[in-house]
Amino acid sequence: MTSSVLTRDGMPSHEGDMSVEGHGFEPIPESARYGSASRVFTVWFAPNLVPAAFFIGTLVTLSFLKLGFVTALLAIIVGNIVGSVLVGVLATMGPRTGMAQMPLARLAYGKSIIVPGILNWISCIGWDGINSLFGAYAVTILIPAVPFWLALLVIVIAQGALGVLGYEAIHQFERYASVALAVMFVVLTIGVLGKGSTSLTDGLAGLDQVGAFLAYVAIVASFVLAWALYASDYTRYLPRDTSPSRIFLWTVLGLSLASGWLEILGLLVATKATGGESSQTIYDVLNGGLLGALAMVAIFGGTVAVNAMNDYTGSLSLQAAGVRVPRVVSAIAVAILGFLFTLYLNSNIAEYAGKFTNFLLFLSYWIAPWAGVVLADWWLRGRRANVARLVDFGRLPAGSTALIALIAGFVVSLPFQNSSLGYDIATNYPWLPINWVTVNVLHGADIAYYVGFAVSFLVYRAAARLGVADDAREGAPSVA
Repeated sequence: MTSSVLTRDGMPSHEGDMSVEGHGFEPIPESARYGSASRVFTVWFAPNLVPAAFFIGTLVTLSFLKLGFVTALLAIIVGNIVGSVLVGVLATMGPRTGMAQMPLARLAYGKSIIVPGILNWISCIGWDGINSLFGAYAVTILIPAVPFWLALLVIVIAQGALGVLGYEAIHQFERYASVALAVMFVVLTIGVLGKGSTSLTDGLAGLDQVGAFLAYVAIVASFVLAWALYASDYTRYLPRDTSPSRIFLWTVLGLSLASGWLEILGLLVATKATGGESSQTIYDVLNGGLLGALAMVAIFGGTVAVNAMNDYTGSLSLQAAGVRVPRVVSAIAVAILGFLFTLYLNSNIAEYAGKFTNFLLFLSYWIAPWAGVVLADWWLRGRRANVARLVDFGRLPAGSTALIALIAGFVVSLPFQNSSLGYDIATNYPWLPINWVTVNVLHGADIAYYVGFAVSFLVYRAAARLGVADDAREGAPSVA
């Protein structure tokens, strides 16, 4: 293990190298690559063992779902596979290019990467704030004498340190956290099984039940789909010849097994969930005691695991947007802003936390259209490109076609959404068609992610066919 100083050109040199990663979003040269595909599993496993996944499992009793145990279990399996497959595909781009995900999106978006880059930076701060609520509350439940702000400060310092140290430190933490959290959650699972129930029955029938099933699939998928924006951040140091199929498989398994596990635990106790803050809900379901305390420790560890990745990816997203700031400084900024935002949310949790969570979930609908453009461009290039030219923001083309395709996908997907914020917007502005097709035609089924991805993919591909999408390329690729 080396000392905490910048390594050669600010890059870690081997597994276990805990030096500060001063290297930014620039491509990782092949001479600096290391590691095996199997470590991709733990980097996705630990950060998904969090209360948010448990909370998703408890949602099945809501009036627009009313799913039985078997139906909900199937939706959890399908949703996790649907969401994690896209992340797995994007993760394979890391070894091929040596670049993180949002910086690599400069290939298609050019200078217009400012929009998704800043949007993701803000989202990372937002999710930092939401996740930290769970973690800090867990600490105060475990040790009542600790004030909320101090519990939060401990979490932010821990996650911020990992975000600053960077790629290798995060991989190492997630590796050991995966083992520790898995052991704790096995114990918790045994406790939940003694209190849980599989007696839930479907409350809807016919097409209404199909609609509810698809709506729940979308909710589950959205949880893992959000990692699409982070995918190659944690594979970019892997050797170029690392098997894409292994990266894909380990990514899908890490994401779906962890989130699916916690969602199933939430499903088992769905009838006992109070709908309150998730850490307290878990503690109450377990009736406190040793199991409850163990759960709070696990939540603390999971919060650090997920937020460290938010800080790291947020720092790279800001750089991708063309903001000239060192990655280390940017990571610190994300952690500090997340800390301040959590304090703001906690000042009136009943009013702010739920509303902002709904806002972030609504914003997540842009991820699928963004990915549609990225993959359309990548596949049109034959999965290869000269990424060295992406470093200089000033020399990037406009990338307007990609941004138009993204916006088109997002706008067209609006009527196919089933979102709480969407209903609020539609109530105040009835002329907007948000949720309209879902409510009036699809019996509540949410297919917005698929629609948004397909529209953006096809719009961008059509532009390439017409020869108008080469403003972000080294020449328009041939289209069969």
